[in-house]
Amino acid sequence: MNSAQWFERAQKVIPGGVNSPVRAFNGVGGTPVYFKSGKGAKVQTEDGTELIDFCGSWGPLILGHARDEVVEAVSKAAANGLSFGANTAAETEFAELVTSLVPEMEMVRLVSSGTEAVMTAVRLARGYTGRRKIIKFDGCYHGHSDYLLVASGSGLLTGGISSSAGVSPAATEEVFVAPYNNLAAVQEILKANGDEIAAVIVEPIAGNMGLVEPEPGFLEGLRAATAECGTLLIFDEVINGFRLAPTTFGHTIGVEADITTLGKIIGGGMPIGAIGGNTKIMSTLAPLGPVYQAGTLSGNPVAVAAGMKTLELLRDESPYLKMEILGKRLADGINRIATEKGLDLHCAQRGGMFTPFFRKQAVHNLDDSKACDQKAHAAYFHHMLDHGFYTPPSGFEVAFVSAAHSQEHIDAFLKAFEKM
Repeated sequence: MNSAQWFERAQKVIPGGVNSPVRAFNGVGGTPVYFKSGKGAKVQTEDGTELIDFCGSWGPLILGHARDEVVEAVSKAAANGLSFGANTAAETEFAELVTSLVPEMEMVRLVSSGTEAVMTAVRLARGYTGRRKIIKFDGCYHGHSDYLLVASGSGLLTGGISSSAGVSPAATEEVFVAPYNNLAAVQEILKANGDEIAAVIVEPIAGNMGLVEPEPGFLEGLRAATAECGTLLIFDEVINGFRLAPTTFGHTIGVEADITTLGKIIGGGMPIGAIGGNTKIMSTLAPLGPVYQAGTLSGNPVAVAAGMKTLELLRDESPYLKMEILGKRLADGINRIATEKGLDLHCAQRGGMFTPFFRKQAVHNLDDSKACDQKAHAAYFHHMLDHGFYTPPSGFEVAFVSAAHSQEHIDAFLKAFEKM
């Protein structure tokens, strides 16, 4: 059976035929691709084609698909038992490794996804401060819990509006939404409501409106503004964590969040999430404190094994310079070709992350990203797919160069892109 046949079959038993909406290709049109296997930088599809993958399971596969050492670690762990719902030595060793690589995270609680990590982080912030309201940023995605599926409302000093059916109005009333990279907006909200705001949560580098970097002073300003009014600062590093260095992005730039959430890379391709912070804040979690969190699969031994080996390889091999060089070669190539052809696009890049934005002007926030030509992005996606390259099927996502990619992969990508 090919991808089209599998999709037709799936739609009869899975809503929309997919288990995560972006996989339906609604943003780009056409029939979703079904993957069969992957190794290194390449995947095999149910259509019998081979693709060079620049999606990497939306970020976790920084070492590429099925890295031998990670697969071996998973196999050994699985042979000893898939789950216990009890303590294991491995989860302690993993927590020790994470805290050694991110010193400001003195304690870590493991969960099963980035969404769960962020949900717990917000509850922890509320429990620790005794406050209810939070500030998030338009275009920053923090999972699908009710109070984080909130878009900007009619004004800065009013609560946000739900971006999903089924979300309680009471949840949105406790959330203020500011434009990303707009420090003044946050300062205004804090000035009027500071004693009610439990936390400000932000992706340090935004990855869910395409790759949008923080402007100089933005994150530092958030740190200062939140500290002044006793509000906690949460860095959602589910995408950023261990992406540009064997630590968090916050650590690399010297801005210390009160709570940091991790996911994706720290699981090496297996489902995992983590919340970390100083001992005082983290001790508010049960069983030490009054903030409840629990999970049968938290600290799952197979996921921990995959994450442990992945972080060890990133620490010991440090493939970050290679990914930076390849990422820059790719982005520079796209920008050169766009200039030569007079295309209305530019490629943003940081390390191994990149996004072709289909407009010439820089993108600083969600409004800028929405102003890009999504039809042009869809044409780009299908052109690259037809030429053997898999990129994110949405113009609001980040693509990834992994440690498994080579200069030959990048040059082949640019050769295909030039034919657009």
